[in-house]
Amino acid sequence: MIAGIGIDVVDIARFERSMTRTPALRDRLFAESERDRPARSLAARFAAKEALIKALGGNRVIRWHDMRVVQDEHGNPDFELSGAISQLTRELGIDRVHLTMSHDAGIASAFVVLETGGSGA
Repeated sequence: MIAGIGIDVVDIARFERSMTRTPALRDRLFAESERDRPARSLAARFAAKEALIKALGGNRVIRWHDMRVVQDEHGNPDFELSGAISQLTRELGIDRVHLTMSHDAGIASAFVVLETGGSGA
């Protein structure tokens, strides 16, 4: 059963300007394993994290490093959750987090679907 849906879009050029203007953002928003990527990839990962927050209903205090975007053995994006967000998804009965990301024409986007009901973790 679908428990939540979230989508986010990021203007890559604007995101890159923000990262240049405030270099500490890279460390604040991304785990060490995520940081060494081009701006379009970081923008998509930021969109993914925002989409996850929206899928969870927003308005929650979540640490950015508790949501790490990783790739499976086929190169598909996924989340590695830890800390408070991992606990929150367990409490909400979330069995699976689906993630897709894209970047084209100066825009990065991400879409997240949360599932409950024994779909497997």
